[in-house]
Amino acid sequence: MLNDTIIHAERELYLTLLELAQQQPSAYEWLSKLPTWLNDIKDKANYAHAPAYQASVARLPTLAVYNVDLDSDILTINAPLSDSERKQTMALLKQLMPWRKGPFQIGGQVDSGQNEDQQAAPIFIDTEWHSDWKWQRVAPHLGNLKGRRVLDVGGGSGYHGWRMAGAGADTVIIIDPSCLFYHQFMAIRHFVGNADAHVHGTGRYRTHYIPVPLEALPEHSQLFDTVFSMGVLYHRQSPFEHLQQLKGQLVKGGELVLETLVIEGDANTVLVPHDRYAQMNNVYFLPSVAALIGWLEKAGFSDVCCVDVAVTSIEEQRKTEWMTYHSLADFLDPNDSSKTLEGYPAPMRATLIAKK
Repeated sequence: MLNDTIIHAERELYLTLLELAQQQPSAYEWLSKLPTWLNDIKDKANYAHAPAYQASVARLPTLAVYNVDLDSDILTINAPLSDSERKQTMALLKQLMPWRKGPFQIGGQVDSGQNEDQQAAPIFIDTEWHSDWKWQRVAPHLGNLKGRRVLDVGGGSGYHGWRMAGAGADTVIIIDPSCLFYHQFMAIRHFVGNADAHVHGTGRYRTHYIPVPLEALPEHSQLFDTVFSMGVLYHRQSPFEHLQQLKGQLVKGGELVLETLVIEGDANTVLVPHDRYAQMNNVYFLPSVAALIGWLEKAGFSDVCCVDVAVTSIEEQRKTEWMTYHSLADFLDPNDSSKTLEGYPAPMRATLIAKK
């Protein structure tokens, strides 16, 4: 029996935007574009694997979920798992590999009516990235997310978006153009169910996913109290355009959380990789923290502050059972881990917070 997880989640997204548009008319433009956005991500002509990904999500079993913890480092869905349910779920989730952002756990809650030794072990999705480590670095510096409307740009599988909901955000909209990541989010949504729904009022889901890049959104929507852009800026050929697009989604006085690759240096230091950086061919600009502060101020942001700088370790980003391709250890100089294979400084990430 197939589930209707994707259909239901997309309906919740539509109704959330409709309710929002009644307060903020700029959301009507989002509504007008939504059918195209959602149809395009399922079109085999655009994404050859889309039908297979949809089928994997639709075949996930319905579990008797006992509890969902969106505010823990491992996003945990407690539910009793039989051996057959575990095998089915594991096989379907593995069809959505590689899993890059997480971690997640499904299972692990003993049913009082079932003997503990009859329970299958929980499924632990050990993703390439310890995204929980990034959240630990960022979260202490955030404004209170409770009751806020949040946009997560380049949200991947949705791990950080779920954490934003766990921190009390009223509405979280994750955007990312990846067909795979969209369906990974829907797989987790299947098990989360209505655990993130508003307790009072409409009972709408609070966490949503639109499979588009930032530049596809209507400009100057000014719908969000907080906008996150983590791990995106260095992929943009025009970083100032990206900053302006982020600014356009914020309400006046809203908060931007920007996390990106940086290098050591003064306000005039910017690395432009000649070809690849850590084997990535889509990395364009790596500024120093001082230069990045200047960029944000030039883009019209105020109260710009760097709250964290961290060198990415091979413990934070690594190959796992759920991401079996090359990872950070393969992209560093084998004789000097402070450098990439190309001879550039090894990845270092800074988090900056600014106000519109």
